[in-house]
Amino acid sequence: MPAVTSKKPPVPIPLLMLIGIVAISFSSIFIKWSSAPVSVQGMYRLLFTSLLMLPFARPYSGAAFALRRKDWLLLVVSGAMLALHFLLWMGSLKFTSVASSTMIMALEPVFIMLGAYLLYKEKNSMSAIAGLAIAIFGVVFIGWGDIGLSSDNLKGDLLSIGGTAAVAAHLLIGQKLVARMPSYLYSLIVFIAAAIVFAIYNLLAGIPFFDYPPREWGIFVLLAIVPTVFGHILFNWLLQYASATTVSMNILGEPVGASILAFLLLGEQLTILQWAGGVLVMGGLAVYLYAGRRKAEKRSEALTSIS
Repeated sequence: MPAVTSKKPPVPIPLLMLIGIVAISFSSIFIKWSSAPVSVQGMYRLLFTSLLMLPFARPYSGAAFALRRKDWLLLVVSGAMLALHFLLWMGSLKFTSVASSTMIMALEPVFIMLGAYLLYKEKNSMSAIAGLAIAIFGVVFIGWGDIGLSSDNLKGDLLSIGGTAAVAAHLLIGQKLVARMPSYLYSLIVFIAAAIVFAIYNLLAGIPFFDYPPREWGIFVLLAIVPTVFGHILFNWLLQYASATTVSMNILGEPVGASILAFLLLGEQLTILQWAGGVLVMGGLAVYLYAGRRKAEKRSEALTSIS
């Protein structure tokens, strides 16, 4: 991950973050609009994104040849986890509301914290743990509200939780790999690996690759360009201008943006329990991210005093 520099991007950071939040918020809307199997949507989203990235990959060819066999294995596993994330999370949108699914997806830091503790023995402050506990309590509220709607809604919530756990595993592997390889190269290889995993899944499941109307192909392209290029890749690019904690605050924006878009474009309504759960999730995550920033500031101050 590149170090934050004092240089400024050509466009103000707040405006770029707003563009990124709006872009990723459209992801669930496009998925809802599509009638294609989610595994096909995920495959073409990653394939088209990879094709857009390939022309800029030549400077990283040397780093690719320097990768060890173990690195390639981890890249494939990371790609498989990313594919599983898309399969479960995108599948959840067929059963539950955009708001419920994206609010649960915002719990990604919870799974990352647990994984980092189990794998790397990373510890968190009590305030960070308290924030995550509040967020988990909020998910219970969301699930409770969904039970009152239908059993399918609860099934969608569970799929979203599974998708969140999968993307956390993907990010934890990525945290280890980007320490010794360019993040652009990592993203490109993982996207290609995930697309191949989806292709194998579709082949084994007998799901057609090409028998879709032009409207569906348009949605596949939009999924690659809008939420992926102008969302996730933009956030990765912003890491050279802003701290990881600042960029990660965008995770709070997606459920809000997606819920507003779902109300305007899909006519989705939320129950009082779902709203209450959403407020708890967002509030708990805000506490967690603030605690993480304070921890990073104290570590930086300690290093400065030593030097």
